[in-house]
Amino acid sequence: MIDLNRRGLMLAAGSAITVSAVGLPVLAATPERKLGYAIVGLGGYGLGIIIPQFKNCQHSKLVALVSGDPVKAKRVAAEYGVPERSIYNYDNFDSIKDNPDIDVVYVCLPVSMHAEYTIRAAQAGKHVMCEKPMAVSSKECEAMIAACKKAGKKLMIGYRCHFEANNLEARRRARAGDIGKLRYFRSEHGFTAGNPNSWRLKKAMSGGGSLMDIGIYALNAARYMTAEEPIAVYAKETTDRNDPRFREVEDMIEFELEFPSGVIASCMSMYSANQNHILLMGDKGRIDMEPGTRYDGNKLWVGQDRSNLITPPPGPGATQWSGQLDHLSLCVINNKEPIVPGEEGLRDIRIVEAIYRSAREQKRIALT
Repeated sequence: MIDLNRRGLMLAAGSAITVSAVGLPVLAATPERKLGYAIVGLGGYGLGIIIPQFKNCQHSKLVALVSGDPVKAKRVAAEYGVPERSIYNYDNFDSIKDNPDIDVVYVCLPVSMHAEYTIRAAQAGKHVMCEKPMAVSSKECEAMIAACKKAGKKLMIGYRCHFEANNLEARRRARAGDIGKLRYFRSEHGFTAGNPNSWRLKKAMSGGGSLMDIGIYALNAARYMTAEEPIAVYAKETTDRNDPRFREVEDMIEFELEFPSGVIASCMSMYSANQNHILLMGDKGRIDMEPGTRYDGNKLWVGQDRSNLITPPPGPGATQWSGQLDHLSLCVINNKEPIVPGEEGLRDIRIVEAIYRSAREQKRIALT
């Protein structure tokens, strides 16, 4: 039997399947139409990153927009061929239930709005892709999962790096033992935050600072690269509260994760410096990624140093985003669970809550 991934994505008997070069299942699409996505939120990510990716998709298409800005929505609809009847705002959002063209709702909103629109989308009878971090609390994550299960709809979290070629190859090589027994993991993720009025720097909208935003990459990478769940965390926050950017949220948090095998993960998130790095050290070598999780330009080295630059096999899609979008579409078509379901986002948020608690109480927190 082929072990498709550590979450046990199993296929029903008789399903057609091939396995990609990076180990992700490529489910056989039916002759059905492409699944239609409604993008909720026309901000920098939804409009600037996700919407242009549909041209790279094989099983997904853009069919609807949800925005509080009718002028922008009409302009975007005209540019991408979305009919005006499929433009919604936040007040009439629930009427998407009457639009059979919409199969999936992709929530690209500030974190504080993720739970509300995921739950409303499920209640409208739609599958949901929700951006990370999943929500501002584990309680909200649990409510999102429950709503989708009650409605019988898929819930997937937008962990794009699970579909990025360098990350997939790094994970494959780590699990294949290419660097021997893994002993240590390190990741630093950060960028220099600018506008103090950005929603990311408002705790009510973001749920937190750098840890919630960019630190989620370091945390999730520690889990998917080691194929383990941490058993304890210790964290320390360093924030200059005189900086107008950090009146409500943290700047730097360093956190250490302990894993059952003895692996230690040392991670850092920050809003005052640019860094993007993942390092795995084994007793026979290292896997080094810098940058590791950017939109483009990621690099991978395997060996004793940076002399052996690896060109990974292609990912499951033309881009990490098209791979992500088509994965959920194929899961809907074939009635399979996504490799990054709501439970994946919930695990991260529970650990995030423990990291914040550790930093606040200045002590080691056991994870259950």
